[in-house]
Amino acid sequence: MPNTARWAAALTLTATAVCGPVVGSAHAAPAAGPSGLYAPSALVLTTGHGATAATVTPERAVTLNCAPTASGTHPAAVQACAELRGAGGDPGALTLRDGVFCTRQYDPVVVTVEGVWQGKRVSYERTFANECVKNSYGTTVFTF
Repeated sequence: MPNTARWAAALTLTATAVCGPVVGSAHAAPAAGPSGLYAPSALVLTTGHGATAATVTPERAVTLNCAPTASGTHPAAVQACAELRGAGGDPGALTLRDGVFCTRQYDPVVVTVEGVWQGKRVSYERTFANECVKNSYGTTVFTF
């Protein structure tokens, strides 16, 4: 997939994640929620097999909204948001779990994270040696 198409897909998913809850709410009664303003935390995570994001076709993409509450298409949104909060919103700060053993097979997997965390832009890309290594960082953020 050309780089332009990948960015367009990521931006579309980000816009859907951030603006999706707003659409259709003009006629709805206000829901009970936080009384103050909050900084948005909405991310789009993609994964695909290959060496770099520029040359990889994303195979999976999920959205993750963490403010004011955890939501999105990530299969474990609540846990992933808690894990990112513990890492200060930095996917690069997620550490390798103890007791995980992976083969040394080289089948590169690229993960990208794009969006905002507490109002600040996030752009993260990492290539893992294989799927097992990718899933061993943190507990839930990259397992989708």
